[in-house]
Amino acid sequence: MTGWFQGAGEIFSAIAAGDSWMLSEALGQPAVWPLGLIGLMAGASLVLMLYKLIPVLDRHFEATVMVISYLAIGGIICVEVFRRFVLQQQAPWSTTLPPFLFLIMTWFGCSHNVKLRTHLAFAELRNALPRAGQMGCLILDAALWFGFCWVVVVTSTRVAVNSASNFQIMLGTDNVMQWWFLVSVPLAFTLLAARALENLLEDFHAYRSEATLIEPAVIGGE
Repeated sequence: MTGWFQGAGEIFSAIAAGDSWMLSEALGQPAVWPLGLIGLMAGASLVLMLYKLIPVLDRHFEATVMVISYLAIGGIICVEVFRRFVLQQQAPWSTTLPPFLFLIMTWFGCSHNVKLRTHLAFAELRNALPRAGQMGCLILDAALWFGFCWVVVVTSTRVAVNSASNFQIMLGTDNVMQWWFLVSVPLAFTLLAARALENLLEDFHAYRSEATLIEPAVIGGE
């Protein structure tokens, strides 16, 4: 157990120092995994509390990020295609920014998908199970989402910090850092974990109150 938290002091020291190079080195320690799990669950709980305090964020945040990202991608491509073939000009960042925006749209969309429960869930099969079996499947869903988020948050944080420590600049720009966009991945998966936690709490409440556990998902619903 001690080995799991080996290097925790280095990680905390690097965070306190605000040094991306030190943090990049420290995140190679075994302690990054248990600390990452603790940070993920703490972050998910805080996000869930924020959603409860500000309902408008709960209803519209992920969808707003998705729409803005999508419109930005479409606008950049449309304008730059016109400029390239009509005006013989093109912004050098026009081919590098849209993929990062697509990254943001995709992973925030994944969080929105978990909120709506429109992921593949084999609802017909689960409805045929007894009530305890249905609840077991829902708990398994949450455990798998938490595990998936844990891996992604730890590994993507390493990538973002490594990018920051190497001062990686987005191609075609002079001072736009890549990590500004890469950090959206651990953030999005923290939001996803919050949605998974929200669903799990709702499922426990439905199980205790004898309400329906498995309901048909409606794509595009609320």
